[in-house]
Amino acid sequence: MFVLDSRLEQDTLYLGDFPLCRLLLMNDASYPWFILVPRREEVSELFQLDPTDQQALWQEATALAETVKDTFGADKMNVATLGNVVSQLHVHVIARRRDDASWPAPVWGRAPAKPYDAAQADAVRQKLKMVLTDHFRFAG
Repeated sequence: MFVLDSRLEQDTLYLGDFPLCRLLLMNDASYPWFILVPRREEVSELFQLDPTDQQALWQEATALAETVKDTFGADKMNVATLGNVVSQLHVHVIARRRDDASWPAPVWGRAPAKPYDAAQADAVRQKLKMVLTDHFRFAG
């Protein structure tokens, strides 16, 4: 049974689900920062997914990156798996802008997170509801 890592649960807002991945919003309003987590049990590495899930993860990540780039006006998309702190397999999809708080450096550890207020989080959800129509189920 899929269980989301407690650190991801604590640091993110749940947006919904693609066929394979749970979509989370990092609770840091400094960046449009999304996290995809394959809903598979005890997977920490890409190669632990079967070939069908590997392909689905890549398709969901690239489709999300393209959507986020267009929707949030990114200059560059950062797409990465790290897992040094949270071992559960997850993919970061971060819209970067030349005027963001960390440009051009990585976002990790650069500035304290600025949590979303309810209106800001709802605005992100509403933007996504306009563009994530196929194969996505919003939470709630």
